[in-house]
Amino acid sequence: MTACNSIQAEEKSIVKEKILSGDNYGELHDQGKLRTYYFYTPKSYNPDRPMPLVLVFHGDDGNGRSISNVTRFNELAEQKGFIVVYPDGIDQKWSLRGNVQGRVDDVLFVSALIDHLQQQINIDSHKVYATGFSRGGILTQALACKLPNKIAGFASVAGSLPVRLKPNCQPKTSVSILMLNGTNDRDVLYEGNDHTQRGALVSISDMVNFWRSHDQCTSSKESPKFSKDKVKTALYTGCNGNSEVWQLAVVNGGHFWPGGSSTDESLNKFNAKLGLNASEAIWNFFERHSS
Repeated sequence: MTACNSIQAEEKSIVKEKILSGDNYGELHDQGKLRTYYFYTPKSYNPDRPMPLVLVFHGDDGNGRSISNVTRFNELAEQKGFIVVYPDGIDQKWSLRGNVQGRVDDVLFVSALIDHLQQQINIDSHKVYATGFSRGGILTQALACKLPNKIAGFASVAGSLPVRLKPNCQPKTSVSILMLNGTNDRDVLYEGNDHTQRGALVSISDMVNFWRSHDQCTSSKESPKFSKDKVKTALYTGCNGNSEVWQLAVVNGGHFWPGGSSTDESLNKFNAKLGLNASEAIWNFFERHSS
């Protein structure tokens, strides 16, 4: 029995040592489909030492590589010492409804992906985090509903909570979540969408209130870090299980990743004046939380 265990341990460590720092690609089979992901491992990765994991989900018509370029999480991963994984949606989209016309359930896929990554890389299972943009932000909200036992912190950018999901969103644990939205977003409307390609979405204030209520947060304050005329911040604390709910509202901001790279010059000018780097703000939030 002991010999068998040591062989398994040896095999496991050999697999983990194959991961090279820098750009990597991986795949796994889940729900009858071959799934792919791109990931970045910092130079400081040591297969004998567990490292935090950040999962980043692209928007519709994107992929893992494209959202890595926008968010520049790789640079941050190198500086701060975490592994960042960018999964690819099937046909560049995420599906929250399994069993509909043979579609996969991407919440189940993310759960399987975390298990798969833990076999490949030495991940700190208490420091697994999820963030996403647009449809990827909506997926992040769904993960907060369904996988808070595996993921310690969530951050949705330009996303919201699907109306259909809200009544069934009853996580048994508290949820630490940051929500970042532009008040002038034409795709994920601040006042909510009755019907979009993404399905009906609750308003941003309803989404924030939903998580505040779930976590039973008792106090709130504004962050002095950003000027109020550019970014309105509300930090809800005194919540169950040391959880926190943060809201950042970019005044007159559209459907974008604040501080991200873009080929749109007007957006680059807006970003320069804004002085908010979403990726850094999200990592600072994640660092405060572990499961």
